[in-house]
Amino acid sequence: MTLSPGSRLGPYEVLSPLGAGGMGEVYRARDTRLQRDVAIKVLPAGLSSDAARLKRFEMEARLASALNHPNIVTIHEVGQSDSTSFIVMELLDGKALRELLYAGPLPLRKLLSIAAQLADGLAKAHAAGIVHRDLKPENVMVTSDGFVKILDFGVAKLMHPDSDRGRTEQAPTMAGATEPGVVMGTAGYMSPEQAAGQGVDFRSDQFSFGSILYEMVTGKRAFDRATRPEVLAAIIRTEPDPVAPLNSKVPSQLRWIVERCLAKEPRDRYGATEDLARDLATLREHVSDLTGEARASLEVPRRRASWGGLGLAAALLAALAGVYLLGRRVERSRTSPPRFRQLTFRGAGISTARFAPDGQTVVYAAQWEGKP
Repeated sequence: MTLSPGSRLGPYEVLSPLGAGGMGEVYRARDTRLQRDVAIKVLPAGLSSDAARLKRFEMEARLASALNHPNIVTIHEVGQSDSTSFIVMELLDGKALRELLYAGPLPLRKLLSIAAQLADGLAKAHAAGIVHRDLKPENVMVTSDGFVKILDFGVAKLMHPDSDRGRTEQAPTMAGATEPGVVMGTAGYMSPEQAAGQGVDFRSDQFSFGSILYEMVTGKRAFDRATRPEVLAAIIRTEPDPVAPLNSKVPSQLRWIVERCLAKEPRDRYGATEDLARDLATLREHVSDLTGEARASLEVPRRRASWGGLGLAAALLAALAGVYLLGRRVERSRTSPPRFRQLTFRGAGISTARFAPDGQTVVYAAQWEGKP
């Protein structure tokens, strides 16, 4: 449905169009009661005429509005005027992340600021049981004062309440009826389980986040193919090009985060999005140290009582350091930081470690994902 300036939806007077936004057209409007400008998204007729869908939409939209997080757009109201359903949101002054990516890779400091805020907003929603399902640069706004806002939270999920399957469009997300055997989301930013039409949880959003993060650090899409079927096949079966050859300035810790989020198996991603947000916040706080040898020596703090951080590599590094201090097996003259290569993102708890007689090999015992 297209509205013209001067049209009214209840107490809201439409001022001007702002463009398409995922599930419908978005307009700048004036709240005549509170005398403030807001953004109004007019929902498609298919959703407005389906009582069950509309009820589910209203319920979850209100749940999303209750999140009250600085990195999630605020929903003021879900309303209906005659046969038109709409959402009233805060009006944002800024640019979509997509616009910022047109110029190529983002500077490290700006990149980490955006990524950390985006992950923090996701963590808040995931803790409340809300999964976005259509996370992409078009649904991330960076305001003029540097705040990141996630848009359309939960919209893709709410459009098809009885199934995880729907239609796929590049942008915006299509609002068609549920069809068996096809997928819902935006090609290029879906997780493998989404692309395969399987059920998803919060870890699916982590994969989409990883695709966005990959694009921010390399300036290219992680799964850029000529057609949508080829994109979906690449997401399911192939790995994106390595980050380092595309941008040698990216710190190794940030590359690990990208790779972990883009793991094909959900179990190999983060067990909690809060941990992802914590890792990115740590890198943001140490951004001035992420140069030269400092990239290899920066130690991300362990979280809670487990071997967390950035994965098994950090745990092995800590174990090597402990054995070195206790056993004095490494010559005192060595001052450069140890070098290591991450082999896996699976979670493990290391109980013991010893140097072999050759002085170059470490033998360790570990519990993989809670199993001996």
